[in-house]
Amino acid sequence: MGQPQQPDGPPGERTPLRVGMVGYAFMGAAHSQGWRTAGRVFDLPRRPVLAAICGRDEAAVRAAADRHGWDSAETDWRRLIARDDIDLVDICTPGDSHAEIALAALAAGKHVLCEKPLANTVAEAEAMTAAAEAAYARGQLAMVGFNYRRVPATALARTMVEEGRLGTLRHLRVTYLQDWLVDPGFPLTWRLRREHAGSGSLGDLGAHIVDLAQFLAGEPLAGVSALTETFVRERPLPLGTTSGLSAGASAGTGAVTVDDAALFTGRFASGALASFEATRYATGRKNSLRIELNGERGSLAFDLERLNELSYHDGTEPGTHAGFRRILVTEPDHPYLDAWWPPGHGLGYEHTFVHQVRDLVHAVAEGTRPRPSFADGLQVQRVLAAVEESAEKNSVYTPVAG
Repeated sequence: MGQPQQPDGPPGERTPLRVGMVGYAFMGAAHSQGWRTAGRVFDLPRRPVLAAICGRDEAAVRAAADRHGWDSAETDWRRLIARDDIDLVDICTPGDSHAEIALAALAAGKHVLCEKPLANTVAEAEAMTAAAEAAYARGQLAMVGFNYRRVPATALARTMVEEGRLGTLRHLRVTYLQDWLVDPGFPLTWRLRREHAGSGSLGDLGAHIVDLAQFLAGEPLAGVSALTETFVRERPLPLGTTSGLSAGASAGTGAVTVDDAALFTGRFASGALASFEATRYATGRKNSLRIELNGERGSLAFDLERLNELSYHDGTEPGTHAGFRRILVTEPDHPYLDAWWPPGHGLGYEHTFVHQVRDLVHAVAEGTRPRPSFADGLQVQRVLAAVEESAEKNSVYTPVAG
């Protein structure tokens, strides 16, 4: 690929990395926090500049620019991509526009960060991945935003698996539980319409846990057997605009065209077995992601609601004093934490987006392929497609396309 960009200013001055972001709601706010903060915490090789933010509602996007620190606002993403003062396009829109924006940005010579899931269909994800590979040869990078890889505890878990602490992996089980759809009177937002979201809890939550499972295991899923369900099939239509996971008053009703919950088992390429559950109907669970890996020599467990902790059992210790122990992941030699607070001072959800920016800026400056790549996002998309196919065929075991 092309050579990494070198500083072109006075000695000691970092070359700016000028970012244009499309979307300004929930994920737009989270990504803004990452871009705004990373260079103030980490010693980055390039200096992130919040050049422009884009959204269709002019008043709302200008308010978001003021709130989150963006230098300017646009109402047409094509105009944003065409700007000469944009080096990287960050896509935080609903899934139905990911492919069009990403393909245009790559064709225009920009680096790209795209929120998960990468696309709404496998065909879209394949086109995006092919374009990203061609762009890589020209010196452009493309990354998909699976932020839970950037929790220090999950990054540490991956290192421990790589070091062989668990030995051969036997089991992996993971759940991602929310409850914001329990009320049948909650309006029919874009997340509940297939033409915009692609799928429901499967793409929204399932994409996260599929990627995290494959990341920690260090191998892909080979096949799945699945059930999906839509519990409430008609919902009130929203009146006015919606934001994040909330919506205003409503009038009339419309059909829910995505799944409300997905439950599936899987087999990794090595033969290890896995189970997955993703739902937005787990009453009382707000953002509960839990994952456990069991191997021949040990086990690891992580709970997002205790995100500064990792549970580890060393199965090689004598049984008289063996057991799960808590690792408080706040030491300076833990992933990402050398730039943060003294030991014991925990981080939160928003820091995963700061770490995402940190890793991407280093990749851009060094000319190295970022992870997760669009190819990683395509692999997740193929798993989601296999889950839907299996559910449509009464849970028949369905191989994941290669």
